[in-house]
Amino acid sequence: MAAPAQPVAITGAEELEAGHSLWQDAWLRLRKNKLAVGGGVFILVLALASFLSPLIAPHSYDTQNLALGATSPSGQHWLGTDDLGRDLLSRILYGGRISLSVGLAATLVAVVIGVLYGTISGYFGGRVDVLMMRIVDILFSLPFIIFVILLMVIYGRNIYLLFLAIGAVEWLDMSRIVRGQVLSLKKQEFIEAAQALGLRRRRIILRHMIPNVLGIVIIYGTLIVPRVMLTEAFLSFLGFGVQPPMSSWGTLISEGARSMEEFPWLLIFPGLAFSSTLFSLNFVGDGLRDALDVRASKD
Repeated sequence: MAAPAQPVAITGAEELEAGHSLWQDAWLRLRKNKLAVGGGVFILVLALASFLSPLIAPHSYDTQNLALGATSPSGQHWLGTDDLGRDLLSRILYGGRISLSVGLAATLVAVVIGVLYGTISGYFGGRVDVLMMRIVDILFSLPFIIFVILLMVIYGRNIYLLFLAIGAVEWLDMSRIVRGQVLSLKKQEFIEAAQALGLRRRRIILRHMIPNVLGIVIIYGTLIVPRVMLTEAFLSFLGFGVQPPMSSWGTLISEGARSMEEFPWLLIFPGLAFSSTLFSLNFVGDGLRDALDVRASKD
């Protein structure tokens, strides 16, 4: 009886290379983008500092010292104080919670509405698509800032309403982008196969369409966040944002702009925090766009 064959070791050129998924390749490319990584680290550190501000802030954000008034940066108040004697560093940290929360929450609202709307419009096509896109065109023609201001005036200046109001007008671009992707996916063989198998439309949309547009959704979502934060800052600058004694970066910039000639640090430091965050978010968005590009060459 012949002896059993011994396994042959595969070496050199015959060694099999381990495969990588699209997300693994994207992660490897993203790690090589130093600007995107640096921006992500900066946002993470700033977000942790902001949301842990009750524990790490040197002073309370609403504690006033009228006798102290506005003072320049010092050992006791690293970024100085405002005209009511409140510590500026503490107010920036607390304000970061509001600005970042508005940016993330409103973006989540915009993404959910835009993805569902665009997917349904693109998948069903025909008259449904025409009607849904005409609604989008009409909404695009409306001055959305006035719409948000009207909501705030009618229903009150509520921070949670601010999330919904901004998110409710930021989904239009997302719906158009997702619709274009879905129109392309409809012609793919795996979608035709799912339809031939008799799968329900809801299952095709949720299990096949939406997962395949997540890449572009993530990329565009990172670009919506800074736009939402700019909108919140603009509304706060006009007086329609968060109300005292709470503050966002927009309200701090608004307060600093009124006294920038006498106390320039009240505008400089909130402005630096805000602009640095916007730059970092854009770096992350650009990095994700390059990393998730399936046409990028593999190393």
